[in-house]
Amino acid sequence: MIKHHIFIVEDEPDIADLLSYNLTREGYKVDVVNRGDLAVGEITRLKPSLVLLDLMLPGMGGIEICRLLKAKPETAGIPIIMVTARGDETDIVVGLEMGAEDYIVKPFSIKVLLARLQTVLRRHDLAPVVITEIVKVHDITIDPGRHEVLGGKKPVELTASEFQLLHFLALRPNWVFTREQIVDGIKGQDYVVTDRAVDVQMVSLRRKLGKRGAYIETVRGVGYRLKE
Repeated sequence: MIKHHIFIVEDEPDIADLLSYNLTREGYKVDVVNRGDLAVGEITRLKPSLVLLDLMLPGMGGIEICRLLKAKPETAGIPIIMVTARGDETDIVVGLEMGAEDYIVKPFSIKVLLARLQTVLRRHDLAPVVITEIVKVHDITIDPGRHEVLGGKKPVELTASEFQLLHFLALRPNWVFTREQIVDGIKGQDYVVTDRAVDVQMVSLRRKLGKRGAYIETVRGVGYRLKE
């Protein structure tokens, strides 16, 4: 029985075949493209349950693909697992900042990849209904339906993760959240991410908000809050 639709973006034929074979055997519907510049259009058209995304691709890199998918309302909710030969923490943090749900480094165990994939899908399937009401704190307006943030009347361009972070804090102004609570609130429990990733996103979010970034306070030894 078909369980979910997995879309693979991978230019190495051996790895693409290995993934496709094992996922099909597990009951998943599978589609594959081997070029980055073909991925966004096909994913938008097919709207799969999850994307396995290599970072090093011809035509367009995986980070840019992730950014484009998470910026579009029709694809922003599709979970992405990065599959990469580069285990450098910087690459991983950048991908997570763009909104990827998880990552796995080549060479990988098929059993481990399947387990991680199932965890992401289960978390996604059990995710609560997305809150679409407009939220305002000070002169910051957050519109989840449009995936839009305004500082006064000026749009603020945020990545998917930065948007989720700001929205999460704005729903409970003045509440102090630990980094772990922020990750759980945005991505779900058991999400594998470092404290550094949260801190990096917070620095970037504050910078993009400009003077309004001062509304986000660091509570030493605890975490962060959006002060009302």
